[in-house]
Amino acid sequence: MPNQPAPNLLSWASEIDERTIEQAARAARLPFVSGHVALMPDAHVGIGATVGSVIPTEGAVIPAAVGVDIGCGMVATETTLTAADLPDTLDALMPLVERRIPAGVGKGHDDPAVDHALSGLGRPHTELTSDQERKVSLQFGTLGSGNHFVEVCLDERDRVWTVLHSGSRGIGNQLATKHIVDAKKMMKHQAVGLEDPDLAYLVQDTPEFTAYIEDMLWSQRYAMASRARMDAVLSDALFRVVGKGTRVRTINCHHNFTQRETHDGKDLWITRKGAIKADTGDEGVIPGSMGTRSYIVRGRGNPLSYNSCSHGAGRRMSRTKAKKELSAASLAEAMRGRTWNADRAAALVDEHPQAYKPIDQVMADQKDLVEIRHTLRQVFNYKG
Repeated sequence: MPNQPAPNLLSWASEIDERTIEQAARAARLPFVSGHVALMPDAHVGIGATVGSVIPTEGAVIPAAVGVDIGCGMVATETTLTAADLPDTLDALMPLVERRIPAGVGKGHDDPAVDHALSGLGRPHTELTSDQERKVSLQFGTLGSGNHFVEVCLDERDRVWTVLHSGSRGIGNQLATKHIVDAKKMMKHQAVGLEDPDLAYLVQDTPEFTAYIEDMLWSQRYAMASRARMDAVLSDALFRVVGKGTRVRTINCHHNFTQRETHDGKDLWITRKGAIKADTGDEGVIPGSMGTRSYIVRGRGNPLSYNSCSHGAGRRMSRTKAKKELSAASLAEAMRGRTWNADRAAALVDEHPQAYKPIDQVMADQKDLVEIRHTLRQVFNYKG
């Protein structure tokens, strides 16, 4: 159940620092926030708005609250395979995934299927440059960097799942950054005082608001379609290594987005920054960190959270602090028994499970938000 650490703020987090509460409270004090801001159990400090927060607004949106990775989210597919079908090691899968799902900052590839996939997405509001058009094509179906990942997991029945985390890549970042900058310029021009410049907002029914919403919705479609493409490539590669297998069902959900919803009889913009929609019956994917469990969940539709839940474990250490305090050797120990990018352990220390909150505690904190349907344990992990 939530507690109230500040006015107009409800928190489900049993582990949360004062800086995170203060940041969320600044967003909650904005005059167009309608109701309370909801902090999920994975909440931690972000840029402008708190990662792991749900912000209800009336007549305005905050581009930085959606963030620069518009439409970032999770996709998970249940397969017909079981643990008994897997070989002793999935080492043969790693080069296939590395080749077919490029990862890293700015990475792209030439995929003949891209043009067909992109044709159904429409166009963003912003006219793209030739370089951006190229980026849209080259980075579609690629993973990105940071905490983006590919996994093969087993659930409590020993059924095999594929799990993937990715967003709208470079084009989503560029479009988001443009609108964040534009919103800040408007605040300055209109002499609007804000506690944090990154809380700059756009007012509904203005050309700037319309442009942002259209670009955001396009970026969300791009991200979801890109995840679906990688998910198909991943499962095909797995079935090739195993020699059999088919897909049973897929869950594809955003956790950086805003959309119109009705709550308490009001039409609001519900911005989920590092949170997923968990209305009654909604299926979602909540990943842990490297070496820990992930969860397939079903929403309980809790109105206090605006029908939302956490998007993951949530950082407890910054990347800089993790690199200083944690080691490649302890990461290797945490990943023992799994196929992973062991040769890159030193570069992945900032993704160490100790840099994140314990996912089991996060799930316990939100038992009134979601029902756990399946618990997944990793056997293969490929990081961006």
